[in-house]
Amino acid sequence: MLRVRPVHFTSRLDQWERLLTGLGMVRTVDDGPWQEFDSGSGRLALHAAEPSSPEDGTTGFGVEVGDLAEFARRTNEAGVESGTSPAELTRADHGDTCRITGEDGFSFYADKAAHGAQCADADQALAVVVVWFTPDAAAAAQTLRNMGARRRPVPDDDETADFAAKNGGVLMVRPASGPPRTGLGFEYDGDLGALRTRLADAGVEVGETEEAFGRTLHVANPDAAAAGTASPAPDSNAGPHVPPTLWISQRRAEG
Repeated sequence: MLRVRPVHFTSRLDQWERLLTGLGMVRTVDDGPWQEFDSGSGRLALHAAEPSSPEDGTTGFGVEVGDLAEFARRTNEAGVESGTSPAELTRADHGDTCRITGEDGFSFYADKAAHGAQCADADQALAVVVVWFTPDAAAAAQTLRNMGARRRPVPDDDETADFAAKNGGVLMVRPASGPPRTGLGFEYDGDLGALRTRLADAGVEVGETEEAFGRTLHVANPDAAAAGTASPAPDSNAGPHVPPTLWISQRRAEG
């Protein structure tokens, strides 16, 4: 199995809960400083952070898998042709895991899923999106393919790459200068106008733009007020910038 499950570090758990609930996500794990919210496709974990700490407002790229050893074996087996072995079984602070390291030096964890099924009460039109920004987009895309992510057709004829995880969520690769880093967003395959109304009714600031390939909602980032103080930890993949908004894009048509 492969499911998108980034981890967002924040000192504003209540504000994030309000936003995620407004998006139609359902909390499925409530373990003090660690919470998980399910969408119809993909999962997002929230991890409590101290206000103005280096990690406050940052997101860690992450996925869930079924069997760590089997996932690592298949990923490395798929990497033989390109001469890479990106998967390493290891033990982190949160327990046994598998570290994936891209050719650009970007690393993230594939953790064993604590619970398998997506919550049926979550909005089935919503998907969690995690983005890998990198100066080597082709290599990053190959790493995701080696992990078993399924390439999705996109209308852009450039270095961008979109992937669907078999068990939910979207993985994106976007070319970018500077150190590789993580982006967080959402995708919606439903009535974007109705979602905008629902968010506004929940007290969430929301705007809308018309993009080349569809509409995009922009909601106020609960961490934005800390943008001037949040900076990445020395070993963090996240950049120092906390964006003022989060995006929910209209699902792109395939083909």
